[in-house]
Amino acid sequence: MKIGVVFPQTEIGQDPSAIREYTQAVEAMGYTHILAFDHVLGANPDRPGGWKGPYTYRHAFHEPFVLFGFCAAVTRRLELVTGIVILPQRQTALVAKQAAAVDVLSGGRLRLGIGVGWNPVEFEALGESFKNRGRRVEEQIELMRLLWTKELVTFDGQWHRVPDAGINPLPVQQPIPVWMGGESDVVFRRAARLADGWMPHFRPGADAQATVDRLHSLVREAGRDPARFGIEGRFSLAQVPVEERVKEMAAWRALRGITHLCVNTMGLGLASPGDHVRALERFQRDVVS
Repeated sequence: MKIGVVFPQTEIGQDPSAIREYTQAVEAMGYTHILAFDHVLGANPDRPGGWKGPYTYRHAFHEPFVLFGFCAAVTRRLELVTGIVILPQRQTALVAKQAAAVDVLSGGRLRLGIGVGWNPVEFEALGESFKNRGRRVEEQIELMRLLWTKELVTFDGQWHRVPDAGINPLPVQQPIPVWMGGESDVVFRRAARLADGWMPHFRPGADAQATVDRLHSLVREAGRDPARFGIEGRFSLAQVPVEERVKEMAAWRALRGITHLCVNTMGLGLASPGDHVRALERFQRDVVS
């Protein structure tokens, strides 16, 4: 099981040197990947009709493709993971181009986690439909994979048209791995058919194992090999008391089918990027080792 970290988007601040030092420290500690959340816009909770989402305009989010271009330049081994990019609110060919650029500049280290999102405010501001986002995402994945693997693409779909054109440079990975977030039945079935992996939010245990087993069954029904299908768990330190973390890690290791795990240090009340680094050092020493 590969163990990475969640980039502390809303808590790390805006100092590029602090972001560089954090990222390099994560790599030096032996973590295998860094996963970043995505939100383009935050809504005002005092807007007409109110707002009940978990993030508002007060929460800072570094744009993941720009962030990973920066991280690619200051690291050598870390896999760069979007967890998740809200694909249907973005232009498909542009995402394919941005992802390919990150993959090239990082030497083939991008893993593109995608999802359909939950925030209609972002879709409206970005000029995309919130209502058909689930249906559109399948065509988006198909088109991105064509753009990543062919010099020229002719595509005439329900929502996209490419008239004999292509992106350049193509990515190092042919194609870039696409993982999915979300936990509805339709997401399970879509991921089993189309994705290279899945990013759940459950904690380890019997229910989680049943969910993984069901997903693997759907992967087999789709004519694919579950052994080649990744699953990334999320270990949120704020949810697990310090004295229970070794037991929690053992439960993750015992969960069949989990290929990756990322450690989230947000929500602990940490005051600085250095505090996040020190929390990851303690976790590496006291729990992982």
